[in-house]
Amino acid sequence: MTTTTRTGTWAERAAALDAADPLAPLRERFLPAPGVVAYLDGNSLGRPVAATPARLDEFVRDQWGSRLIRGWTEDGPDGPWMDWPQRAGDRIAAAALGAAPGQTVLGDSTTVLLYKLARAAVDAATAADPARTVIVACADDFPTDRYVVEGIAAERGGRVRWIETGLDDGVTPDQVADAAGPDTALVLLSHVSYRSGWLADAPAIAAAAHGAGAYVLLDLCHSVGSVELALDAWGVDLAVGCTYKFLNGGPGSPAFAYIRRDLHGDLQQPIHGWMGRHDPFTMGPGYVPAAGIRQVVSGTPPILAAVPLLAALDLLDEAGIVAVRAKSVALTEFTLELVDAWLAPYGVELISPRQAQQRGGHVTIHRASFREVVDALWERGVLPDYREPDAIRIGPAPLSTSFTELHDGLAVLRELLGPTPRWPADR
Repeated sequence: MTTTTRTGTWAERAAALDAADPLAPLRERFLPAPGVVAYLDGNSLGRPVAATPARLDEFVRDQWGSRLIRGWTEDGPDGPWMDWPQRAGDRIAAAALGAAPGQTVLGDSTTVLLYKLARAAVDAATAADPARTVIVACADDFPTDRYVVEGIAAERGGRVRWIETGLDDGVTPDQVADAAGPDTALVLLSHVSYRSGWLADAPAIAAAAHGAGAYVLLDLCHSVGSVELALDAWGVDLAVGCTYKFLNGGPGSPAFAYIRRDLHGDLQQPIHGWMGRHDPFTMGPGYVPAAGIRQVVSGTPPILAAVPLLAALDLLDEAGIVAVRAKSVALTEFTLELVDAWLAPYGVELISPRQAQQRGGHVTIHRASFREVVDALWERGVLPDYREPDAIRIGPAPLSTSFTELHDGLAVLRELLGPTPRWPADR
């Protein structure tokens, strides 16, 4: 084990990286977390922006409190509430998705939006060709994604064709090309693997799916806000992502859905609610979907829950996604250096890609009995998260995590793995 680099101590190295970090001033724009030594779980739940309490208070007092029901249709600081799904969607698209306006909408949870878009794609594909009954998905994808496609396949009399991956990699374009064919309606994959952090080659995967005549739907939950995206340029058909990770929208903040503009007339999502009708306040008979991306809306938009997200998007706009990605790469590269120098001698293995172009915004490490390690870390104020089997995910958030914070957190982990650990080295 070493505590020094070629140019000084690791702590000095971290301090130098912080001094050179152009995003460092933004760290002060987040609420402090008393007792926390290092928050390393930005890939699960982002920290709250310091402006959020005031923004919420202002909204409750001055918009909800004074405008009352008029807020739905009268103009306000962010427009009428009825327009918030599209307005917030356009802000996410511009800041983080590489997508033109009018293709993204905010609302519902990730699970619900995955169902809406996946079901719409399968319905459209099978209507055009009844032989297209297969959904291609990853066997190690996030559980929600797997459960949703299994349910849709059961509803539609189809089946799921699983792509197998290891714990330390992810789906490749060649695997998609091999799995998708004339019977395929949809390819659903995560852009960044929730477990390993594998960053998929999205444009090549979209091309492989389209080569088989299938739609492609990307889950962006672990990439939006930490990885540069270019949905329009990549030719992605559909995408869904959450806003409570790197977008800092808060626990349970609403998800977003993207549908490529030329598909708006071809796809119809299956949950027909009054807010997605073309003229909701007529309360008329029958369902006629709204034009464009608005048709994805079903029920009442989550207005109050969008307020923290809008505050956080101000910071992302200020930083710019290019700088955010550069900081993310630098943070995960520093993580790899510390893992190699401090943790590998204790049997810790890396199960994330070493190449930055294949890695998203988090690093996953593996060792027997890591469940107990996480419990001990949390007791010491170091907060990563745990994933089976025996894996710790280290998810530094580019806007709120310093290199020194990352250093200090991994130093505690190194200490806990020292000569006299507090738990058995092996089960």
